Amino acid sequence: MSRDFLVHDDGRTVKMLESGEDNNGKFLLVEHMIIQQGSMNGPHSHPILQETFTVQEGQMRFVIDGEEMMVAQGEKVTIQPNQVHQFWNVSEKRLIALHEIRPPGNHWKMFELIHKLEGEGKLNKKGIPKNPLWLGLAWEYIDGYIEGPPRIVQKVLFGGLSRLAKLKGYR
Repeated sequence: MSRDFLVHDDGRTVKMLESGEDNNGKFLLVEHMIIQQGSMNGPHSHPILQETFTVQEGQMRFVIDGEEMMVAQGEKVTIQPNQVHQFWNVSEKRLIALHEIRPPGNHWKMFELIHKLEGEGKLNKKGIPKNPLWLGLAWEYIDGYIEGPPRIVQKVLFGGLSRLAKLKGYR
């Protein structure tokens, strides 16, 4: 069952604010509240998704296609499809950021899955699923590719793990 407010053990939250369709197509609007400083993900890209982050409180660091930028309260950054990106919370206190995803793809499922796996102790210290089948499903839900391994390798390896996970009833 889908929930629209996820609270993690370390205090960070992910809240679905809105999901729907407007004149620009389907979208998902999420609010992230992050307490701990540091990386929020590894370098990755999405072939179709466009992501816009608007910092409400605090500051974020982004690297987009090799270009570093800081985004402070009241500022925003948009990441276009196929741009390799990574971001960090560099706030002195907490970070609150709005995250708009167009189209939404499986992003909300990804947030739910990571929340579930974290709560069950199934992630390593870097937030990566320990079980290869969960890893395959998480990869599918990012609607994109991690930077490094060739896309075809990711499609075959992680895509195969995702299909196997679904066959075995992983949800």
